Amino acid sequence: MRLIQHKKEAYWFYRFLSAGYDQYVNPLFWTTRMRTEALLGAQLHERRLRTLDAGAGTGFTTEGIVERVDADCVTMLDQSPHQLARARSREALAGCRKLLGDAEALPFETDSFDRYVSAGSIEYWPDPARGIAEAYRVLRPEGIALMVGPVPPGDPLLRRLAELWMLFPTEQEYRGWFEQAGFADVELRTVAPDWYRDRRSRYAVAVSGRKPRPGEPPAGLATAGSVREQLVEPMGARRRLLFAGRFVAGSLAGALFVPVGALLALRARLGRRR
Repeated sequence: MRLIQHKKEAYWFYRFLSAGYDQYVNPLFWTTRMRTEALLGAQLHERRLRTLDAGAGTGFTTEGIVERVDADCVTMLDQSPHQLARARSREALAGCRKLLGDAEALPFETDSFDRYVSAGSIEYWPDPARGIAEAYRVLRPEGIALMVGPVPPGDPLLRRLAELWMLFPTEQEYRGWFEQAGFADVELRTVAPDWYRDRRSRYAVAVSGRKPRPGEPPAGLATAGSVREQLVEPMGARRRLLFAGRFVAGSLAGALFVPVGALLALRARLGRRR
């Protein structure tokens, strides 16, 4: 697994990133236009749809959801209390339920929600297939799941940084996880910021699927039992040393994405002026 594709490493990564996430990260990598285009796949056509935003973070994606769904019908879940603390400052999200929790072990009954949305979270899941199976489980029959995540960059340097940092699944992996979990009518929609011009690869995908019947995922994919990793678990000296090394190296790789994205955005802006 990638260096920050671990619950504890991701927790501390966002402990520090949360302070500048909305100011410096979203404007480059997850824009309002991208959010609007991606959320089309969730089919948020009714105000009273019970909707879960898993890995909600600071609530940027949730703000797009509550433009279409009443806030008291929306539940935000994230493992980072620091990210959720930022979400509590957003006036539009005051009516949303906010919970600390694990996307791979959702604390909800089977067949609970009409819609499931997760954007920018799967990159950190140790077991993506399990997380998507959990999305299937908590949806009601005919409910829709939407997953937004990155794909491997086409640029060789960015690809190497990505392989160090976090999970960048292929489009085939996204589709395979959804179909394996039992989703029908699986569709992929591509999204990208204005500055992204690399024809060798897409930037990100919004994957959606429909739950065709009630109950658990297909046999063999039941989500009961322990998850691969727990956020709170004892660490010996060797584990602490390994954690520190992964956290520092992974954070440096992730930090390099911001200036690279800023330079590419500047180049695109100058090109439009010409």
